[in-house]
Amino acid sequence: MKKVMLLCASFLLLLLATKAQDKLSAAIAQLDKASTVADYEALAVRFKQAANAQKSNWLPFYYTALCNAKIGFLLQKDGDRIEPFSIEGEQYAKQAEALLKDKGTNKDKAELYTVYSMVYRSKVFINPMTYGREFGTLSQQYLDKAAQLDPENPRVLYLQAWVKYYTPKMWGGDKDKAKILAQSALKGFSAQPATGEQPHWGKPESEELLAKYK
Repeated sequence: MKKVMLLCASFLLLLLATKAQDKLSAAIAQLDKASTVADYEALAVRFKQAANAQKSNWLPFYYTALCNAKIGFLLQKDGDRIEPFSIEGEQYAKQAEALLKDKGTNKDKAELYTVYSMVYRSKVFINPMTYGREFGTLSQQYLDKAAQLDPENPRVLYLQAWVKYYTPKMWGGDKDKAKILAQSALKGFSAQPATGEQPHWGKPESEELLAKYK
């Protein structure tokens, strides 16, 4: 009888874990189609639910942070609305970092540091004059860390391109360098799976940046 009960309990746990994984995969598939603040807000809720169900999996925490960072980028001309998203993005990035601390690969950490960089860049958008020096520096430090760990990562290359493109020339911006980085990012995306649970976002963003040169 005890063996039967243990088998039933094990089966139930496996079933719940499978359902949680399916929900995460479904949310990531929707992330590939997201484009508006409302899209990312709705997905952040779904990823937070996945994080609650999979507390040892860094990915739902990562994706929650990413959604909040994406919102910050979309609202960069409306800085008054960004702060709660930047706070939540930082909070979930830290939780993902804690999960990766002892067992994460360099590639996983590079993915997370890229999102960290975006989160801190979104804090700059709140008020560039007030927060630019502190969070702009922090954002660049995380992007540099990501590049050191995985220099060929196309999301790292995309964000490097974005920074080079939008930074004034007097402060290190370089649109020619940005183009080269964005082109390298696109080549990297062509060599990676376009679907799945592992991070694969960034191709449309790179294409959008390159379209500015036409």
